[in-house]
Amino acid sequence: MKSIIGIGNALTDVLAVMPDDTMLKRYKLPVGSMQWIDSATAATIWAEIKDRNIEVVPGGSAANTIAGCASLGMKSGFIGKVGDDEIGRLFRMGQEQVGISPMLLTGKDSSGRAIVFITPPNSERTFADYMGAALELCAQDLKEDTFKGYDMLHIEGYLVQNQDLVLRALEIGKKLGQTISLDLASYNVVESNFDFLHKVVKEYVDIVFANETEAKAFTHLPPEEALEALSAICKVGIVKIGPHGSYVGTAGKKYMIQPYPANKVDATGAGDLFASGFLYGYARNLPIEACGKIGSFVSSKVVEIVGTKMSGDSWNIIRNGVAEIVSSA
Repeated sequence: MKSIIGIGNALTDVLAVMPDDTMLKRYKLPVGSMQWIDSATAATIWAEIKDRNIEVVPGGSAANTIAGCASLGMKSGFIGKVGDDEIGRLFRMGQEQVGISPMLLTGKDSSGRAIVFITPPNSERTFADYMGAALELCAQDLKEDTFKGYDMLHIEGYLVQNQDLVLRALEIGKKLGQTISLDLASYNVVESNFDFLHKVVKEYVDIVFANETEAKAFTHLPPEEALEALSAICKVGIVKIGPHGSYVGTAGKKYMIQPYPANKVDATGAGDLFASGFLYGYARNLPIEACGKIGSFVSSKVVEIVGTKMSGDSWNIIRNGVAEIVSSA
């Protein structure tokens, strides 16, 4: 089976279950909102909550995808940048625990984090995000030797805030003959980097993951037509349409991938884990339709929990379900 390395923003997800919204009011975080916070606020909040009932999980789009690949049995690595601090050490430890080889550089700033406050009465989620050292990753940090030994390269679209960084990673991946996949990240990322993304997809990328709004931003077309446009400029195009499933296109062929039943609790990470399942199938040289089914199955399990960290028992269920799809492919 092929191996994979990912590159992305190294953001630690900190899930904090709170008794009420007192802390949110103190830090002026409206319930249910997503707010950017500065370094001092991030440090103060962390000091206040770290001994509470919290869950700390290495996060960020590409890191989530690579964690899923590792949990499915792929040899996996991740490139990112963290601070020289407790959060950075927790990020590294979390990746190692799921079988990832973390290749983490150390930045000057403190480690990036996405703090999620979960408050009663309806488990409302409020986000306080700080990018920190993750934003310091730059093209000059990337060395060819770091990428060697991996067959596939996965890049998150959020990195196009630094186009030189993305281009450097793509050039190394192509030079090494890696199969390159790109997640378009969000529609506003696509709109802000429209020409650049079109150029690199045509010249470097083999597999593109997009949801409905991202695909529309990239092609100005509805899902099925967007799929045709995507798969015309790369080997494999994927357009996810939420609870309705996904479309996968390659070599002029189109497949409708049905969703798997799920008791949806939280959609966080669904797209990232879809990519994990798809890339796992692709690494095993399975038919494209089977790759899509694996992606759909894996994503159906992560939406049944809060956050992206699934238990060992959940992963055993997932691996058994994936094995059934593989055997029938």
